[in-house]
Amino acid sequence: MLELNRVYNEDCLETMNKMDSNSIDLIITSPPYNSSRLNTSDPYSTRYDKYQDKMSNEEYIEWTKNIFNGYDKILKKDGCILYNMSYSGQNVDLMWLVVAEIIKNTNFITADCIIWKKSNAIPNNVSKNKLTRIIEYIFVFCRKDELLTFNTNKKVINKIERTGQNIYENIYNFVEAKNNDGSNKLNKATFSTDLVSKLLEIYALPNSVIYDSFMGIGTTAKACIENGFDWIGSELSTEQIEYFENNFKTKNENKIFY
Repeated sequence: MLELNRVYNEDCLETMNKMDSNSIDLIITSPPYNSSRLNTSDPYSTRYDKYQDKMSNEEYIEWTKNIFNGYDKILKKDGCILYNMSYSGQNVDLMWLVVAEIIKNTNFITADCIIWKKSNAIPNNVSKNKLTRIIEYIFVFCRKDELLTFNTNKKVINKIERTGQNIYENIYNFVEAKNNDGSNKLNKATFSTDLVSKLLEIYALPNSVIYDSFMGIGTTAKACIENGFDWIGSELSTEQIEYFENNFKTKNENKIFY
């Protein structure tokens, strides 16, 4: 029996295998990018305390497809996936290959691509020809047959009287939010609570249950707690879960999921 408002210390495929079908309203996550530097003298060559972010491109693509097949099982009708990805200077094409493989070989399609503009760009770029990156991408995936129906909180602001067609407010696919929740020895690539809160405002309907398959230090959970949503997460690192429990998990109540 699973509980809401809990991070499960296991591979996300194990957690999803335990979930009922059609039980999650919205998935928000930032997976490892498979972009760790190979120079072991570099303190950022290993980004996480447990997971080693160094698959081959082929392994990473297959791994990602398996995860999206898991999402297809647990996601409710008209739910969507908000999937944060970026590319590295060492592996510039992987992100685009992954998106293409998801579209070609899973039940999902990209409905939108949100540009996340960070507060600052650190470290500064040392390349003579590549621009300094201050943005990342949030790919909005929905099932291919739900492209016209997947859920958002866009409000109706007018109606065409002749046809009855609703006119909706503009919500632009450009979000400015803080970079992250601070680097630490357990996770040098933390997610951004500020960003997750803004995504929840757009995509999380009332009483939604949110799932993060790569919870890390608990960023998505923290944003859900602050915004009044139930959540569930998966994380391989015991230490990162303990970090979340000790630093973020307040005013939070475990509930029976099913």
